[in-house]
Amino acid sequence: MGKIEGKKSAGFLTDEEKAAMRETIKERAMEQKGANNENAVLAKIAEMPEPDRTMAKRIHAIVKANAPGLSPKTWYGMPAYAKDDRVICFFQSGRKFKSRYATFGFSDKAKLDEGRMWPTTFALKELTAAEEARIAALVKKATE
Repeated sequence: MGKIEGKKSAGFLTDEEKAAMRETIKERAMEQKGANNENAVLAKIAEMPEPDRTMAKRIHAIVKANAPGLSPKTWYGMPAYAKDDRVICFFQSGRKFKSRYATFGFSDKAKLDEGRMWPTTFALKELTAAEEARIAALVKKATE
């Protein structure tokens, strides 16, 4: 079988998806050893290229300040924040899956419900005071 649009057609997962799964296996092993999850998050942020690194640092500070009940952890190799070991929100570098922008997203555990449809993931190209305020408000609402 050949390649389709730069992806191997012999399997269902891209190389990036396989790498994310390997990250998950490492994360679970580290959690069992009682590793410091915040240090792991900060290490992942440090590996990111700019401008994602700066945005991830700001989001880390925003989440810690506005949702102190959330615990930093890595999730599929991404910085994430969890309550009772369930991920509530996460930051994904644009490089993670070769995207043109980074994303900040929420899991189904976040309490963001608004009727029958609401956004759960936001594209980020830059963080200004307006975006930071919106992220702070969403994080607060997600953990109410």
